[in-house]
Amino acid sequence: MFEKLGQIASMMKALPRMQAEMENLRAKIAQVTADGEAGAGMVKVKVNGHMEVIACTISDEAMKDKELLEDLVRSAINQAMQKAKQAVAEETSKMAQGMGLPAGFQMPS
Repeated sequence: MFEKLGQIASMMKALPRMQAEMENLRAKIAQVTADGEAGAGMVKVKVNGHMEVIACTISDEAMKDKELLEDLVRSAINQAMQKAKQAVAEETSKMAQGMGLPAGFQMPS
């Protein structure tokens, strides 16, 4: 019983440092950007670490075929999102390792 109290006390002491690290992580995530493209560059998309599309470029050639354009936009967005998720996971892992948290730690949403 006293061991658990000691662990809780230790966590409480580390709380300010953990909060600062979380703020630092949030700032890094806000700076993450990832690009995706489809159709040999006919559609290019950029997303940020919050998984928001921040830019989308469509070539004139892609505009000629609605169904093709829909597929290319979807593919480019999915590619960019996957890259952004990977970058965010890497930043989260670095922060967790630096704080001695277990591997696979996920930042709460």
